[in-house]
Amino acid sequence: MHIRLRANLLAAVLLCFAFVAQAQQKKDITLEDIYQKGTFRAKSVYGVNWMNDGRYYSSQVPDEQNKVYDIVKYDVTTGKPVNTIIEGENLVPEGSDKPIQYDGYTFSSDEQKVLFSTESEQIYRRSSKAEFYIYDIASKKLTKLSDGGKQLYASFSPDAKRVAFARENNMFVTDLSNMQETQITTDGKFNSIINGYADWVYEEEFSFAKGFHWSPDGKKIAFYTFDETNVPEFNMQMWGDLYPEDYKFKYPKAGEANSKVKVSVYDVASGKTVKMDTGKEEDIYLPRIKWTNNPNLLSIQKLNRLQNTLEILHANATTGKSDVVLKETDKAYIDITDDLTYLKDGKHFIHSSEVKGFNHLYLYNMSGKLVRQITNGNWEVSEYVGYDEKNDRLYYMSTEVSPLERHLYSISSKGKKKERLTQEAGTHRVNMSNDFKYYLDYASAANEVPTVSLHTAKDGKLIKVLEDNEKLKNTLAQYDMAKQEFFTMNTPDGTKLNGWMIKPTDFDPNKKYPVLMFVYGGPGSQTVTNSWGGTNYLWYQVLADKGLIVVSVDNRGTGARGAAFKKSTYANLGKYEIQDQIDAAKWLGNQSYVDKNRIGIWGHSFGGYMTLLGLTKGEGVFRAGISVAPVTSWRYYDSVYTERFLKTPQENAAGYDDNSPLMFADKLQGDLLLIHGTGDDNVHFQNAVAMQDALISANKQFESFYYPNRNHGVGGGVTSIHRFNMMTNFLERKLINPTEVNQ
Repeated sequence: MHIRLRANLLAAVLLCFAFVAQAQQKKDITLEDIYQKGTFRAKSVYGVNWMNDGRYYSSQVPDEQNKVYDIVKYDVTTGKPVNTIIEGENLVPEGSDKPIQYDGYTFSSDEQKVLFSTESEQIYRRSSKAEFYIYDIASKKLTKLSDGGKQLYASFSPDAKRVAFARENNMFVTDLSNMQETQITTDGKFNSIINGYADWVYEEEFSFAKGFHWSPDGKKIAFYTFDETNVPEFNMQMWGDLYPEDYKFKYPKAGEANSKVKVSVYDVASGKTVKMDTGKEEDIYLPRIKWTNNPNLLSIQKLNRLQNTLEILHANATTGKSDVVLKETDKAYIDITDDLTYLKDGKHFIHSSEVKGFNHLYLYNMSGKLVRQITNGNWEVSEYVGYDEKNDRLYYMSTEVSPLERHLYSISSKGKKKERLTQEAGTHRVNMSNDFKYYLDYASAANEVPTVSLHTAKDGKLIKVLEDNEKLKNTLAQYDMAKQEFFTMNTPDGTKLNGWMIKPTDFDPNKKYPVLMFVYGGPGSQTVTNSWGGTNYLWYQVLADKGLIVVSVDNRGTGARGAAFKKSTYANLGKYEIQDQIDAAKWLGNQSYVDKNRIGIWGHSFGGYMTLLGLTKGEGVFRAGISVAPVTSWRYYDSVYTERFLKTPQENAAGYDDNSPLMFADKLQGDLLLIHGTGDDNVHFQNAVAMQDALISANKQFESFYYPNRNHGVGGGVTSIHRFNMMTNFLERKLINPTEVNQ
């Protein structure tokens, strides 16, 4: 009797444990979850357009009944709607019975008119054109901006009386009182003269597409003119029709002719245009123009071709005469930022610089005389947010806590009363209200989902969490998630490198695992940050579940650790970067839990270049590699980026060739998968073709795959899941379960 009772109790206990185990069993992440179903898509707070009173913002809200979008005003302190500013069904243009379907909107300075963009067409990374409409809130009248074709970068004047825009390489301005359109320039011509917007290389490397700015009083327009007549033309074929279409555009490769650039100012009242004096030298860059608070004084930043001398010019908008107020030189190069800020007192400006080894903020008078250094220390100001002159509080993001994190600080213009406003560990990005009363904090950390919260700017006090991504957190809890862990290592020469590692959830320190290293490694970049890793992080979970350790290490040349660390690779791009990755692989191979014969590497763009260097110069350290959209010779890449770090090929041929994987194709060791999009306007498919030709000539076997008409991101539609399925299968065959392992 007792024996039977004990047996029944034991059976019940075992059954209970079985139920618990089943309840606690977690799911495995699939590629379909990541790239098709959106299972792990994080929510955010989008479309926040701060209004003049920083307590309010506007946002697009779908009106399901009328199948349009309304513009709704919100109180940021409550997150609740205050009123509907514009009913979407009222946005009906003359001659139509249907409202427009807009994809963007901008208020005039007095918030009485709204500029809507519709039917937008993407051109390159930052450029697009659209049909624009003007809506008058009081009269509820919607008017088409122009009947002459789609416009680029339509913008209200500060006095809300006019709208300027570009179209077909020329500049125009429309008077809103009578909708009269005036053509400012007439010399615009495709592949020759561009007025009012950037050429390809300025858009890509100086990070702007709109090339005009209204003066503070709305009476003048400063604009760029690019003469790209002598810039060599690049030709791509777009596949699909019976006969492939030739797509040609001006693309200056390293050492080739750039556009000749000038800046002019158009006076609306007189109709006159005056060219600003930027010196006699034409082989220069003018990467930024900005109005000072004096409506007749334009600020122009000027770089020499090698980008190691920066001049800030102040130009008289009426006469064009200019003076150099600040000149900075560097042994390597100078990065361009948007930090230059002119104060409302009309007597000072703020400028950021690495002149003392770390990027910091400096205060100058209008003559360019240094007043004081505002921030100081062995850390970087990663972003200048803005200056609240009324309360003398300057806001900036920095790496003071750690190169792996970003935090918001405030400080006085005298460099006093510094205060850290973001407290949670991780990476923060802020959206500050125009009046500096509030900010939105977009925060994340490794292994932590992103959140969005509202804070008071003066003290960082939390008002409300706007998005906690609790649903995503609960979803992730159902899956078998491996933790991302941070580590540091020293190279043989004593250089300290930061890294992260993701191990399988059932990691056994007594086993030996294969490793995949993820690399980007380009100048000023970072892959090792305390932040949410997005889709790549989720893909690494799939790989970890298959028994792979995933690692990333930031080599010399990467950012957030000062100018010396970043610029140590100058004139030898690729040399020290790949040596650090090779040393990291060897360090990993010495860890007791790593199979040194199964270490792989992968990367995209600069990371694809690094992958090829690892397989050709690594002497067998890497068993396999996946190179996506790589540069294979810096001679093939654009002038601005390449010459910034390597000088011109005419001046530094060795810097271009000594670290080109094309030169080492015969030394390829390990299995290679080479992927590229044929429609890549940035890193041309030519790079992959040249690498394949070199490998074939060296009689080296490899795998390759091209994606027709896909651009540099190699995405769109089902392209991502197709690509990552292929990459995963390659890693399973060549790294995780290879048929042959090097001994």
